[in-house]
Amino acid sequence: MPVARRVNCHPQPGATQQSCEARGCTWCATDVPNAPWCFFSEDSSYGYSLTRSMEKTAKGWRVTLDKRSTVSLFGDDISPIVLDVEFQTKDRLRFRMYDPSQKRFEVPLSIDSPGVAAEDANYDVQFSSDSSHFQVKRKSTGTVLWDSPLVDLFFSNQYLQITTAVPSTSVYGFGEQEHVSFKHNMDFVTYGMFSRDQPPTPLANLYGVHPFYMCVEDDSNAHGVLLLNSNAQDVSLSPNPSLTFRTIGGILDFYVFLGPTPENVIQQYTEAIGRPHMPAYWSLGFHLSRWGYASLDVVKNTAKRMHHYDIPFDVQHFDIDYMDRRLDFTYDKTNYAGLPEYIKELKTAGMHSVIILDPFISKDEEPGTYRPYDLGQEMGVWINNSDGVTPAIGKSLPPGYSVFPDYTNPRTVEWWTQLCLEFKDVLDYDGIWIDMNEPSNDLTGQLPGCAANDINDPPYIPSITDHSLAQKTLCPDSRTYLGEHYNTHSLFGWSQTAPTFHVVQQATGKRAFVLSRSTFVGSGKHAGHWLGDNKSQWKDMHYSIIGMLEFNLFGIPFVGADICGFSSNTTYELCLRWMQLGSFYPFSRNHNAEGNAAQDPAVFGAEFAKIARATLRIRYSLLPYLYTLFFESHVHGNTVVRSLMHEFTSDQQTHGIDTAFLWGPAFMVAPVLQEGARSVDVYFPEATWFDYYTGRKIPSTWHKTYATVYAPLNKIPLFIRGGHILPEQAPASTTTKSRLNPFGLIIALDEHGEASGSLFWDDGDSIDTIENENYFLAKYTFSAGHLKTEILKNGYRGADSLKYNKITILGLKLRPHAVAVNGRAVRRDAFSYELNGKLVLGISAPLTHELNLAIY
Repeated sequence: MPVARRVNCHPQPGATQQSCEARGCTWCATDVPNAPWCFFSEDSSYGYSLTRSMEKTAKGWRVTLDKRSTVSLFGDDISPIVLDVEFQTKDRLRFRMYDPSQKRFEVPLSIDSPGVAAEDANYDVQFSSDSSHFQVKRKSTGTVLWDSPLVDLFFSNQYLQITTAVPSTSVYGFGEQEHVSFKHNMDFVTYGMFSRDQPPTPLANLYGVHPFYMCVEDDSNAHGVLLLNSNAQDVSLSPNPSLTFRTIGGILDFYVFLGPTPENVIQQYTEAIGRPHMPAYWSLGFHLSRWGYASLDVVKNTAKRMHHYDIPFDVQHFDIDYMDRRLDFTYDKTNYAGLPEYIKELKTAGMHSVIILDPFISKDEEPGTYRPYDLGQEMGVWINNSDGVTPAIGKSLPPGYSVFPDYTNPRTVEWWTQLCLEFKDVLDYDGIWIDMNEPSNDLTGQLPGCAANDINDPPYIPSITDHSLAQKTLCPDSRTYLGEHYNTHSLFGWSQTAPTFHVVQQATGKRAFVLSRSTFVGSGKHAGHWLGDNKSQWKDMHYSIIGMLEFNLFGIPFVGADICGFSSNTTYELCLRWMQLGSFYPFSRNHNAEGNAAQDPAVFGAEFAKIARATLRIRYSLLPYLYTLFFESHVHGNTVVRSLMHEFTSDQQTHGIDTAFLWGPAFMVAPVLQEGARSVDVYFPEATWFDYYTGRKIPSTWHKTYATVYAPLNKIPLFIRGGHILPEQAPASTTTKSRLNPFGLIIALDEHGEASGSLFWDDGDSIDTIENENYFLAKYTFSAGHLKTEILKNGYRGADSLKYNKITILGLKLRPHAVAVNGRAVRRDAFSYELNGKLVLGISAPLTHELNLAIY
């Protein structure tokens, strides 16, 4: 058997020839790095076979699979099992393998399943002629998207495994880990998935769980696959190319999304798991945060120097420093005396505030003095020990020992809602940041430790840090409302997110801002995410782009990393370059750890502040475009940030690029990622591109190649793609102010002299403006020298007072003789033309009326 096709027969550590052969597997050493030495032979007696006839169902079909022999990898095998295939939509297929005789844990994520099979599906599902392989094919091309040998299928009580060939090595996704490249290395790499309080480290399982991948086929069609399973699991990527999924509980529940473009895949994926929430406009402004503001005075002085340099700044975060002894729902009345008044001051200044809440509650305060614990005890809201009665006791940030709310329990949701609403009367917050919700615990399991049993010590532990299910969290046999923590552990953050989202809406009467560290499939419906406790290192800045691209695949587009790095001290140059990059994260926040030097953009002096201000002002000027992308994400499931591969899929050279990225289809960001560099090598796919700063067209000789672009310390290279129209708005120090400013359009023409784009606008923070049609939506089209505006929705009266004051056209071939706006000639002194084809018009026209422009 070729090494590339080997499937590991001894996935846990410590394989020997003796233990391998005792399993009936083949042992053969190889010098191929990470390749298994113990593997299943071609004539393996493991697996299942199809021995019974196929049964038609309303949604598709069903087959029963029987175990081929009595040989077992980890014992307690289940036979027969059932394979159900559901033709859910023409582009979405579900197949699930389960035990027909006993109900097993299934993820309680509601995915609409039509009652009948979809007609005219774009896929075929079949068994190979000898019934040895289960296959999913793309009808239009015949490409096999999924190909599972039944001999490599395992379904025991605590070990489930399935292998599939994939049609190419352009595989993206799986999380949450820190990946060193966006396109995966397929050379026998294994990623574990089990939520853990773990700072980003290559190959380690981090805060969230996303068993979803996208594969770009050799003919540039794309498909996506989700394994909906919340148990500890891992996936091995092999050069065959193939994927081997292993999980230690639940069922094998797969969804396949047919695309065929990468954008279609994510639209179909989010249609199933939940569309991303529509963020408040203010939350797209710049956020400032740190753990280690020793007092409210330090916060005030930081804000003061930000304002001194007029650096755009919308949101102040309050980490655990604000709390009294790190107790949730309290504030420190000594070091943070005056905090309620200060938060009201921020509001008056048009700013917003976000408070952190942790998911553990101290049990050791004086009885009757700490309401969150007393009320929780009374309502019975904690995760319990294996007896299902006594609360699990762990240790974390607050003094003494802590208990852990069980957010899968409706009573806990009542408790949490009540406390968050009461706390709103103390601190007038605008958003809540939920941290440590893996859940994190300083002990290995709760007191007095985890019992020796198969739940706490299963026969197989996936490839996760320290091969422990209890380290830094609770014992797997702890009991939650939905069942054992063994099944629900990785759902903790996910189950906390929706209740937090709903209570923030209830408390503020406005659109919710929720930022969650732990996420699962579908979390984007209610929360944004930051990439965790990164380091102040150049490589971490690069990896943040990869994480941001992946979370856009996961349906969580409101994402960013801690700008300048969380742990260890940053440097002037690293922080400056990171501020430039972070100005283009969808979620843009500078955050820092206790004990590190301050790194806000005002602390480094006037020159740094000037550069940070200029870059953030570019962000703020393009917020109407970014906000429109979030509208399209919320309504259609689009990505907000995407890779070059996403837009230029047929260009193989884009498949591995993760040092530059796009906002939507049209705006390329190419940051400096290396210390000392004063230029960047930028790859320009086949399209018309313009330099954002000058409007100069990129020479066609640079197309489909890397070009060295000058990037002095005060500049991040930015490019606009021809064929697109970007709405903009004059920037200000906050979005509250900038939202009142005049609008502009940047019209970047393609090789045919055409471009199109749109603008979505509403009041920025009311709930359900889209559903209630309280918004403005315009579509812009430029062709043959004419700009036409089609107003698709004019339901927001707040836009009536806004105006366009500037139109920029890039890529004109000739100097215009005359320009007319809405049929009226523009004075010659109101427009300027540059020889590089850039035309700038000063106009005054109402936003909510059709804007028509003609160039002669």
